[in-house]
Amino acid sequence: MTADDAAPGPSMNPPDIDDRAIAAHVPRLRRYATALVGNRADADDLVQDCVEKALANRHALRDPSKLGGWLMTILHNLHISGQRGRRRRGAEIPVDDLSDDLALSAPPADRGAVRDFVRAFARLTDEHRTILLLTGMEGLSYREVAEVLELPIGTVMSRLARAREKLRVLLDGGAEQAVRRIR
Repeated sequence: MTADDAAPGPSMNPPDIDDRAIAAHVPRLRRYATALVGNRADADDLVQDCVEKALANRHALRDPSKLGGWLMTILHNLHISGQRGRRRRGAEIPVDDLSDDLALSAPPADRGAVRDFVRAFARLTDEHRTILLLTGMEGLSYREVAEVLELPIGTVMSRLARAREKLRVLLDGGAEQAVRRIR
């Protein structure tokens, strides 16, 4: 064995995740981030932070088949950390301010429904919005959501049921009714 053979190198470490594998998940991360934060600029910043953290820590992922869930977990945790920081700093922009922009992407006949949905969705708690986004928009299974949010699967199922019910009641126009029925 020569000195070159004993030198530590990439072959001695677990295989790193390829940059292209991470890049392939960017559209999905961007979609989820946009739904979480409400605008593309902040979503792009969140995705960039997520990719940066993933690239810096890619050696920590032992099972490359779990890359998508791992990236979603990083994104989610960065979002939660950002929210905590914003709470300490103060004012946030209400999602209602964005409802007209989102409604413009719908056909004229559906704009009222989109606006109503955005307003109802904004009234949900962060926990309920996150569960609905991960299951409904991203199509993750209960098990995958439980892994991303680091929760028991039963908690995911009960939060999802409560979130769907509260959203349904809010869309039917009953904010007071929603509070009574969900408690």
